[in-house]
Amino acid sequence: MKWSVYGFLLAGILLNLAAQLGLKAATDATGPLFGGGVDVPKRMVQLLTVPWLWLALACYGVSVIAWVVGLSRIPVSQAYPMLSMNYVLMVPLAWWLLGEAPNAQRLAGIVVIIAGVFLVARS
Repeated sequence: MKWSVYGFLLAGILLNLAAQLGLKAATDATGPLFGGGVDVPKRMVQLLTVPWLWLALACYGVSVIAWVVGLSRIPVSQAYPMLSMNYVLMVPLAWWLLGEAPNAQRLAGIVVIIAGVFLVARS
């Protein structure tokens, strides 16, 4: 497989990560959407005014395009497991940006995911 295919898949993965972080930043800015006496329609309107939401949605859109380009060049059974890298990359990003410290079980799971993605990518 050519490195450019990995580049498109990696771009899709990184943009998906950015989208998730953007959505979290947007909901952190507005607070929970449901429960605890929240006025849901009002909260939804508030969310629509947060720039992070729109940036996250744009990242999703571009990530889909990058992913489709990658899928056009390799089998989906080979590409799809690479999405698991989102789990691997999100943990340190969430720790760094959001203060979400990982525990030992989560770190062990990441090691297993990395091994699996490596084996699938080589197949």
